[in-house]
Amino acid sequence: MAIILGIDPGSRLTGYGVVAHQGSKFTYLGSGCIKLADHEFHIRLKMIYQGITQLIEQFSPETFAIEKVFMAHNPDSALKLGQARGAAIVGAAMADLPVFEYSARQIKQAVVGNGGADKTQVQHMVKNILKLPGTPQADAADALAIAICHAHSEQNLIKLAGSASKTVRGRLRK
Repeated sequence: MAIILGIDPGSRLTGYGVVAHQGSKFTYLGSGCIKLADHEFHIRLKMIYQGITQLIEQFSPETFAIEKVFMAHNPDSALKLGQARGAAIVGAAMADLPVFEYSARQIKQAVVGNGGADKTQVQHMVKNILKLPGTPQADAADALAIAICHAHSEQNLIKLAGSASKTVRGRLRK
């Protein structure tokens, strides 16, 4: 069973979600948020790094998946989000974890089936896929969705690799 750590980065609140995945079966291992709101920015980056490091030690994931930066209306916010992502990615890199990045649209498409889904739809589907008793907090649900998205993407790559071996001159054999 592969363990995936999903991260929804933020400079004030960073969501995390951990799932185990094998075939089409998901097992919820944990989720929550690294709360950063009342600290100076450089301290928040340090807290993200330390939080990711602790999560890696606690759950021993095999892969790390994170949401890509999107361009917000405020360039300063986008820069801060990028720095928060960087702190999280460094935590994964220091643990020698492979890092995978997905856009918000890819994540929503993989989990909800609609790249334009809203947060409540993502929360609902995460709850159903993982058979959770309650609805996860929005940032934690997003992080779990990122982990689920990676599991689906990884599964599709395995299928493609299998079908690639059944080709002749670039075409699938029947």
